[in-house]
Amino acid sequence: MSISYKRPKLKFIAIFFIGICAASNSAIVNAEWSIRGLGNLGGIDTFVSAISDSGQITGSFLNEDVYHGFISGNNGIGMTDIGTLDGSDSFARAINNLGQVAGESPNFDSPYSHAFITGPGGKPINDVGNIGVNGDVYGINDSGQIVGDLDTVSVSGFHAFITGSNGIGITDLGTLGGVYSSATGINNSGQVTGWAQTGSSGNASVDSHAFITGPNGAGMIDLGTLNGNFSAANSINNSGQVVGNVGELSDIYYHNAFITGPDGMGMTNLGTLGGYFSDALSINDAGEAVGWAETANGDFHAFLYSHGGITDLSLLDVVIAGGWESISTAVDINNNGQIIGSGVNAHGVSEAFLLSYTPDTIFTPNPIFIPPPPPPIPEPETYLMLLAGLGLMGLMAWRRKHNV
Repeated sequence: MSISYKRPKLKFIAIFFIGICAASNSAIVNAEWSIRGLGNLGGIDTFVSAISDSGQITGSFLNEDVYHGFISGNNGIGMTDIGTLDGSDSFARAINNLGQVAGESPNFDSPYSHAFITGPGGKPINDVGNIGVNGDVYGINDSGQIVGDLDTVSVSGFHAFITGSNGIGITDLGTLGGVYSSATGINNSGQVTGWAQTGSSGNASVDSHAFITGPNGAGMIDLGTLNGNFSAANSINNSGQVVGNVGELSDIYYHNAFITGPDGMGMTNLGTLGGYFSDALSINDAGEAVGWAETANGDFHAFLYSHGGITDLSLLDVVIAGGWESISTAVDINNNGQIIGSGVNAHGVSEAFLLSYTPDTIFTPNPIFIPPPPPPIPEPETYLMLLAGLGLMGLMAWRRKHNV
């Protein structure tokens, strides 16, 4: 399970803080939602990326103008700095159930970033290899296979990659016919998901399609776009269910969260919370997904897809009782009902949170399915700005920003 932040370039500009929330309201079962703010974890700013099944959290913190990756103990308790390779910075993106952390460590004295993998508990940090100027790491499975994207030598672009166990070797996964691709998630059989350009127009905003591979990254299958013209996948579980976003950029612009069945079969639009935009960022083995969605009044709230519908996490009783102004995004969910994300706390300050629930937790409000609205027709000025901002790097920034 993963998310991403990096040094100054558009595709890394926003990484979302994380959190876990859980709530309950039942006289029959003793199960409760709970939420805990994570503070700044010792840094000036903290960006949380992923959570393991034991509740170990990884991400990056800013302190004195440098970023270092970190790992927490179980249930988000404590924090250990994982250090860097040879440079001043490291960015931790993903964690597996052994406590191995993956990410990249750029050296500001050279133009190249190197992928890394740690041992259990976040130590030691080991160099996987050069992934170039624009390369990133986004996922790791329990055998230590790493996925992300790396600069290619023969063309001006970047390609999805996969490694062997424990980060050994880097294999280029290619594209769906275009120049660009990125691998954003991997499960324990080595099935990879992400997005890839299908044409050579140079406009990955329109040409990108979500994909899934076979075990160990074999083959790349186009998952389609429903009724839109682009899609991007963010996460995959151990049965091959994929989540991400699908939408259209032409005379109109919108995108909605989607979920597939096992092995990427079928694609269902999860709708929004009343607005026009949503994105599903992570999925666990029970098929529960989290992400963010626009409300009818234009706000952005975290959601949980479970029990056949989506729940607005900002409206949970425990969130309201805790004084949180909003829960704006949920970036990862593990197999034990722990969610990490970011919100605005009772003091009006952005903060990472940990939100938890159990299988017998009562959902209040009840999950609802809100079908996608008719696509908006932007004002001309808005549309021009969207087009300007949604080139290749614009799409990457948008997806990474809400995929943290």
